[in-house]
Amino acid sequence: MNVNERLAEDRWSGGLALTIESREPDLVVATMTVTDAARNAFGTVHAGALIWLADMAATLCAVGDPDSVRENGEGFPLAVDLHTVLLGNERDGKLTARSTAIRRGRKLIVVRTLVTGPTDRLLIDMTTTHLRAD
Repeated sequence: MNVNERLAEDRWSGGLALTIESREPDLVVATMTVTDAARNAFGTVHAGALIWLADMAATLCAVGDPDSVRENGEGFPLAVDLHTVLLGNERDGKLTARSTAIRRGRKLIVVRTLVTGPTDRLLIDMTTTHLRAD
């Protein structure tokens, strides 16, 4: 299918999936294999899919200790700001998001996430700010 045919489609669907490779209180590493569900009409990864991967890893990093979040959601760190710089893209392979807590205050948590491609080329540099809901 060519780009014009893809852009003319009225229905787009698909599912994204990631795997948590490691999880520590201040570091989360997640991977996502590029599939058709993540690609845009040009065959590269859709910016939204890249940001989704980064945001998922950042949120889990902001959580830190899963026991700090109650069943009713109290303590869950809501993202209040995402600053994303898109630096590159890929067509295939496994993408890796590495999220590190930069500042963990009583209410405010700042996380930096770097997403790289299969050759370790930097694709995204994202900084997120999360507010702990109490």
